[in-house]
Amino acid sequence: MAVVFLGTSAFAAGVLERLAGTVHRPALVMTRPDRPRGRGRRPAPPPVADRARELGLELAQPDRINADDARALVAGAGPEPRQTVVVCAFGALIAEPLLSEHDLINVHPSLLPRWRGAAPVERAIMAGDDTTGVSIMRLTAGLDSGPVARAGSEPIRADDDYGSLSARLIELSSSLLVEVLDRHPPFREQDEDGVTYAEKITAADRTLDPGRPAAELERAVRALHPHIGARVQLADGSMLGVRRARLAQASEDVEAPGVHGLDGRLLLQASPGTLELLEVQPPGGRAMDAAAYLRGHAAPGRR
Repeated sequence: MAVVFLGTSAFAAGVLERLAGTVHRPALVMTRPDRPRGRGRRPAPPPVADRARELGLELAQPDRINADDARALVAGAGPEPRQTVVVCAFGALIAEPLLSEHDLINVHPSLLPRWRGAAPVERAIMAGDDTTGVSIMRLTAGLDSGPVARAGSEPIRADDDYGSLSARLIELSSSLLVEVLDRHPPFREQDEDGVTYAEKITAADRTLDPGRPAAELERAVRALHPHIGARVQLADGSMLGVRRARLAQASEDVEAPGVHGLDGRLLLQASPGTLELLEVQPPGGRAMDAAAYLRGHAAPGRR
């Protein structure tokens, strides 16, 4: 059987690059169609498409992965009609009959059954988990509920953001995936105790609510950096992007909830606690440290 790789995100692109350097180099990579991105809303390829082209891999971007033409591409990727299909952060539902036509192996960055769903890395950081990991599982019709062949854990450090943690999870994913492809270990059903769901990140998740504890807001900033980004609403209603932040000692000069400029620092008074905003990004502007932002903008709140 040939290996066919289905993925879309930057995380999936990292796994693809490592898989391509092994004996399991994919015969075909399939990803989502180009989508409008950025302020100009110009069509741009997903990260997996870019990486596949860099690696010289055959690439397809079907409109619908379950359509007859896409299924024919998968079936024709190797000399036999049944292939090994590796799925990693593909972002679209894979349904019958594709599910049963091939051996579908899913790379999921959590210790299942914890954090089934769309945003397991972000949700683990947001929840304050000490540990997460990777599960290599059989893809089924349920949401990340299929049997698991291999799993490995990875500690979440106090200073981890999505970028640093996902980089380590990519390495762990790649090694576990190759082990499964090499050794064909048995798949064992998940324990349904301890199931949690990693819901897709929403606009509300991105917005730092001063009515929440500062410790939760600090974790949200790390969980969404650098790929999505947190933000906070200023008194004038505009949104200020927040790229880096840390917990700070409360100041007697800051009482009201919200963002305050104080002695060259940007403080978000939460409930309870205080968050110091270290690196921010004004709407339509570049990222900058808090001191540079305060030099060019009227300081919000009390000085």
